[in-house]
Amino acid sequence: MRSARSVPAILSDLITQLTDLVRNEGRLARVEMSEKAGQITSGLTTAIIGAVLLIPALVILLEAAVAAVQRGGIQDPWASLIIGGAALLLGFILLMIGMSRLKPEKLMPNRTIRQIQENAAIIKSKASDQVSEDDDFQRAA
Repeated sequence: MRSARSVPAILSDLITQLTDLVRNEGRLARVEMSEKAGQITSGLTTAIIGAVLLIPALVILLEAAVAAVQRGGIQDPWASLIIGGAALLLGFILLMIGMSRLKPEKLMPNRTIRQIQENAAIIKSKASDQVSEDDDFQRAA
């Protein structure tokens, strides 16, 4: 048997639960955004340190590659062009990969958005069920 709760009691309960839900979703969003900010900071710091350390090493390795190609019988300008072109292509590919990881959609709080959508669907469903149950109860009385 169904307990007869008054409409004000149901509304009060609904408002309390909705307030708690919004508060919890806010906490989840803050935590997730904090994680994303940490990822950005960590990623950028690591990339900058890596770039600073790689630049002199890359110059030395490229000079060695040019010298090796020259010893293989290719003239100086062509050896430099071949090695420089390969380094340019590799650098461009790495730049594109890095940029794709910093796109806004990759930094969105997806878990929070998904949870809010699920909660909204549940609230809508429960509100619809509650209204139809109240109508049925009133008709039976």
